[in-house]
Amino acid sequence: MKTSSIKSLFTKEISLLAIILYFVEFVRGAALISFLPIYGKETLGLDLDVIGAAITAHYLIDTAVKLGMGYLVHRFPVRRIIQVGLLASLFGIALIGWADVPWIFIVAAGLYGIGISPIWIFCLTKVKEESRGAQMGFLYMIWLVGLGSGPVVLNLVLIRSELLSFWLMVIISGAALLLSLLIPKEARAQVEVVPFGRQLAVLGTHLKDMRLLLPGMILQTLAAGMLQPILPSFVKDHLGMAPWQYTLLLLAGGGFTAIGLIPMGRLSDRLGKKWFLVAGFLMFGVALYGLTLGPVPMLAFIWAVTLGLSYAAVLPAWNALLAAYVPPEQKGLGWGVLSAVEGVGGLLGPIIGGFAATGFGEPAVVFSTAAIFGVIGVIYLLFPFRLFRGENAAQRS
Repeated sequence: MKTSSIKSLFTKEISLLAIILYFVEFVRGAALISFLPIYGKETLGLDLDVIGAAITAHYLIDTAVKLGMGYLVHRFPVRRIIQVGLLASLFGIALIGWADVPWIFIVAAGLYGIGISPIWIFCLTKVKEESRGAQMGFLYMIWLVGLGSGPVVLNLVLIRSELLSFWLMVIISGAALLLSLLIPKEARAQVEVVPFGRQLAVLGTHLKDMRLLLPGMILQTLAAGMLQPILPSFVKDHLGMAPWQYTLLLLAGGGFTAIGLIPMGRLSDRLGKKWFLVAGFLMFGVALYGLTLGPVPMLAFIWAVTLGLSYAAVLPAWNALLAAYVPPEQKGLGWGVLSAVEGVGGLLGPIIGGFAATGFGEPAVVFSTAAIFGVIGVIYLLFPFRLFRGENAAQRS
């Protein structure tokens, strides 16, 4: 691609928004996956149910803001919405340093959720139709890299200083707010406002069409959410690993996910989505069960790699399957419905995982998620090929 073509795809505005998005997602990943579970338990002495409730509060506020964005952008300048959101996020991260009372800890995590959706949705509205694939791919890469690099970097800093890791998140959140001052005052976000009655009608239609997908949609995000508040303490207390080894586990899992996404996606297109979903979810369950047995570090790393490759097998096939159920003329509403359904599990997972860990211990939570992923694999094993829209006729049973 010529340099001029690249410049036309990634304008100064897209580049600025991408940097802000990276900073926001970096801090989100660092806070939710590493800092809140570790700092909350080790330093503040909070129970895992409080940590789970805090992570749920974050996702709940993020979802509420996302649902209200259509209303907000038609009444307030988008620049102001983004800046108010990022200011609230900065305040939330800063408040965590003094959140030794459970309700303050939960409120602080919730406040950080305010700043996520405005910048992400504004980024999506800036994507040009003629270069949608390239720009969307770029933005999703920024999102994934930010979300993945945050906990890795923070764990490395945590090894040296808890205080330094806290201020790192505050400084990066502050940098995102300062960069938002460069967004033009005349910036506008074209977000369609859909009447509530129409949303309900579309929701009912899609849920009826996707009724056989609903258990898997909710269960997988529920299981993933259950792991969030307990993973660092599980690795430390039950696998006997140091923080630097936990960092390597994250790198192994995330790295092999990234490596496997493209080849797994191509293979699922060629061989059919069903078996990638079945194998991916079953292996996810097997790997998590393997971790509950307290393996030696080398075997734990092998299970982490297995988790990464399993996720790489599932993700392209799952997204392609969902896309087949979204009518081309209703992409916005269709994907909104899918996000809402999947979000149910994401909201409930952390608080369920936190309460379960407080009552029964972290290994019980990991074992439960292993069982859930195994059940999902069995569900799709029994799922008829003819209901996998987009599969070739030769692959149908």
